[in-house]
Amino acid sequence: MTLMPKQQWPMLNRRRILLGAAAVGGFLAVDVGALLFATNVGGVRRLTPQVIVDAFRKTGGNHPGYRVNHAKGVAVSGYFDSNGNGLELSRAAVFEPGRTPVLGRFSFGGSDPQVSDDPALARGLGLVFGFPTDRQWRTALLNLPVFPDNSPEGFYQRMMIGKDPEANKQFLADHPATARALELIKANPPTAGFADSTFRSLMTFYFISGNGVRTPVRWSLVPMQDAQPASPGNDGLFDAMIRQIRVGPLRWRLLLTVGEPQDPVTDATVPWPSDRRTVEAGILTLDTAETERPGNSRDINFDPTVLPDGIEPSEDPMLSARSAVYAASHRLRSRQSQTTPPQVQVDEVSM
Repeated sequence: MTLMPKQQWPMLNRRRILLGAAAVGGFLAVDVGALLFATNVGGVRRLTPQVIVDAFRKTGGNHPGYRVNHAKGVAVSGYFDSNGNGLELSRAAVFEPGRTPVLGRFSFGGSDPQVSDDPALARGLGLVFGFPTDRQWRTALLNLPVFPDNSPEGFYQRMMIGKDPEANKQFLADHPATARALELIKANPPTAGFADSTFRSLMTFYFISGNGVRTPVRWSLVPMQDAQPASPGNDGLFDAMIRQIRVGPLRWRLLLTVGEPQDPVTDATVPWPSDRRTVEAGILTLDTAETERPGNSRDINFDPTVLPDGIEPSEDPMLSARSAVYAASHRLRSRQSQTTPPQVQVDEVSM
């Protein structure tokens, strides 16, 4: 297999991205993979969205109707209250003072929709602000301090190595950026649950102000509550979050971190210095949890390059790759029926 050179992974901007077509119960994502990747040419197989989808299936199993990554999840909804401070950096409508509806999804990394809750697994929070308008902001956040890989090729290679200790040792020797990132992740253990997790964009985006000033920004959601202790059983972290959200809304402060000229914008394995200026843009409130079903966020593709006017992707190659793989995964699962029901059944969680 021949991997595409890093520079061949095309960069996206908002004008090149088509929003999903409105559909009953959700949005159907446009599969932009065909626009982003070369396929088999001259008998040489290249790194395409389908190759990565197949790799997830190989390592985590084939589960029809589910995402190939972050398969286990729960739908949530709520709203974002903007305080207007974000307008300093971006003209996006979401930062105008007022309230914006939000749909979201908590998840665990991996292809297995029935995986046992494990605090060591990466936790995800996908959000779409402004659903179902045409000025949406979609974002896919993780509870990690940095992203483990800085190229699609490295991500794929590390996934295919699996748990082979010698192969991993050699890989990390050949990929020092990933080695440093994994050490940083190890040094920042996860919190007790979803409610007290800080979720980060990790990758850099450009915010465009009303005056046209372009600023590199990373953002994070900082929790305003502790988490209830995990419940016994295979769904302990999800069950604890569901019980907690029934008692009262869960809230996070949206912090926009402003990059300096020397900060990396194309390598999310490198954290920005802790003294960078932040702008608190408002409060995210999640007040409802539902079992995944047609019509809620189960059907949304949380493509991080679906952006409103005022936010643009950086040249980070992982953004283009994530967009294409997300679209390929969405197209695949939207044509399938789930052979097993969602693992977490919200209505069955007792108080």
